[in-house]
Amino acid sequence: MPTTRTASAPPSRKPLYTPEQRARRDATAWTTVQGVLAPVQFLVMLVSLALLIRFLLTGAGFEAATISVILKTAILLLIMVTGSIWEKVVFDEWLFADAFFWEDVVSFGVIALHLAYVWALLAGWSPVAQAVVALIAYAAYTINAVQFILKLRAARLQEQAERAARAPEGVPA
Repeated sequence: MPTTRTASAPPSRKPLYTPEQRARRDATAWTTVQGVLAPVQFLVMLVSLALLIRFLLTGAGFEAATISVILKTAILLLIMVTGSIWEKVVFDEWLFADAFFWEDVVSFGVIALHLAYVWALLAGWSPVAQAVVALIAYAAYTINAVQFILKLRAARLQEQAERAARAPEGVPA
């Protein structure tokens, strides 16, 4: 006897933002600060990555690569501080708000790796070893950046779905 299956609704996810949190997110200048610093940090990382690869392939440009990694590290620390302020404003928690818990956990690993680079530089490790530590830090940063991009995309899709659900039938959201 064939069984009939009924389509079940996909499991509902907890919204990333409550309406109050979304209003705070949209009202705070810290959202703009994060929106500016994030792509700046990514561009600095790309330039620094190119300088590191150039150094590893040719042996030239160690100083420029070093300066670029220090700049990337400074921007990372700045975005972490401003991001914690943003989380406090939006979620009333300095860090590790439920919505961004794993992104924050990985961010601390990324910071540790960037600071390991600074330590390697100050400890006088070989230039190649320093560059390798920087590349490992950049790989972790890239994973963390993807985490945030996916989270923000999910929030945007959730907001679109909510608007569509509120829109009268036949009227685009």
